[in-house]
Amino acid sequence: MHTIRINLPGGIVPAGDLLAIAEAAAAAGAEYLHIGHRQQLLVPVEAERLDDLVQALAAAGFAHEVDAEAYPNISSSYVVEDVFHSMAWLREGVYKDVLDLFDYRPRLKINLVDKGQTFVPFFTGNLNFIASDTPNYWYLYVRFPRHNALYCWPSLVYSEDIPGLSSAVERVVFAHREQFYDQPAADGALLYGLVNAAQPFGLQAIAAPLALPPFTLPYYEGFNRYGGKLWLGIYRRDERFALAFLRDVGRLCLQTRLGQLCTTSWKSLIVKGIDPADRPRWDAVLRRHRVNVRHAANELNWQVEDDCPAGLALKHELVRYFNEEDLRTYQLCFAIKTRPKTGLFGSIVVRSQADGLAQTGLHGERYELLHTRDFNPNSKDLVSFRQQVSRENLPWYLAQLCDQFYAQQEAASLPAPVLEEAPAPPAAPAGPPPLHQCRHCRTVYEAALGEPAQGVAPGTPWAALVGYRCPTCDAPAADFAAVRASPGEWLVAP
Repeated sequence: MHTIRINLPGGIVPAGDLLAIAEAAAAAGAEYLHIGHRQQLLVPVEAERLDDLVQALAAAGFAHEVDAEAYPNISSSYVVEDVFHSMAWLREGVYKDVLDLFDYRPRLKINLVDKGQTFVPFFTGNLNFIASDTPNYWYLYVRFPRHNALYCWPSLVYSEDIPGLSSAVERVVFAHREQFYDQPAADGALLYGLVNAAQPFGLQAIAAPLALPPFTLPYYEGFNRYGGKLWLGIYRRDERFALAFLRDVGRLCLQTRLGQLCTTSWKSLIVKGIDPADRPRWDAVLRRHRVNVRHAANELNWQVEDDCPAGLALKHELVRYFNEEDLRTYQLCFAIKTRPKTGLFGSIVVRSQADGLAQTGLHGERYELLHTRDFNPNSKDLVSFRQQVSRENLPWYLAQLCDQFYAQQEAASLPAPVLEEAPAPPAAPAGPPPLHQCRHCRTVYEAALGEPAQGVAPGTPWAALVGYRCPTCDAPAADFAAVRASPGEWLVAP
């Protein structure tokens, strides 16, 4: 099986193009396609039919790649325009004007994002252009390839300069890979100097630093009103969009004079501008293909790598637990990472770890749980919450991390206590009680969490443990040492 990637700049797909792609893929024996987390299309096709589909796409003028992603899609927040958010100057025409000026295929990931929305990630690209309050000017945050450090470009970028500046940055990065590619110490000021020395761009001072809104993920499924129109969001639990369904969608768009659709970074499809009088026709298409458009909100706030059945299966397992326990996940989103440096976005991250116990199967899987320090998924400042978590214990620890988020929110919202008189000077603090850490694998026992897998309830102090053994390497309690550290900060690999 091969995977063909078809880029849709900005996540915008003309209805006629969607219909043509779906028909070409179906003619090559494919039955479905996926939407990638950079808003591109992924079409799986059998090896013996690969040439047929490649030739059909080439004849129709669709640029594509086979089993590669050398030219990542340009991602944008155009999909939110009028639906979830509207900015005074960043309208449809601005997005399309900028996209039309790209006369080359970028090798760096580029994001074009409205700073007032929270639906599309801000910093998952290498070149992250974020609309400022100054009309037609953008902040630029550079995330060097294969690294999470961000560099703020010291001036705003004019809309029409975005393609040229992106090309110039790309040339410098790839000409100096030893300084900028997969380099933790990459120097943003040096990049800025080299780019402007080769091709000066107009400068516009940054009047105010970028301020991002608190994260909330809008419900992006089903029929919804805006203005006098409807928009329809379509999510598929298995991430598969049947080609027969997409052909009917494309035909109905053309019949009802809807020129385009939008793909999203949540691997869903959004159709804007539906006339309320045409809703029965859309209902008929959804009914014919048995498409459900009302999933639980805590199923929609996950990011999984493209073409990753293992990650998708784990997501479904965790979502089932969340539903059974009726857990609140509002203002949180989750990412499952099974591969290094995939650029996913989440306030809570589940990351695969190497199996140190040489076990096999699901019982041998180990994961690290991380969260951004402020639980905003656009932050890159990750804190490790727990390492070497078994698959069976993963849901319980995730629930604890959700509780931590809401406790943190509640504490931040409480007013400061009013004191009627000045308190007496406090005694010198004795410091936090020590935690106990395994000398072999660095696993830490934290009394507040306990160890449910061994029947140890949360709140059990170290001194009360009987027969306790390290949950990671099975070392006895005698091999743990007392350490002084802060919970949430101590989990460091040996």
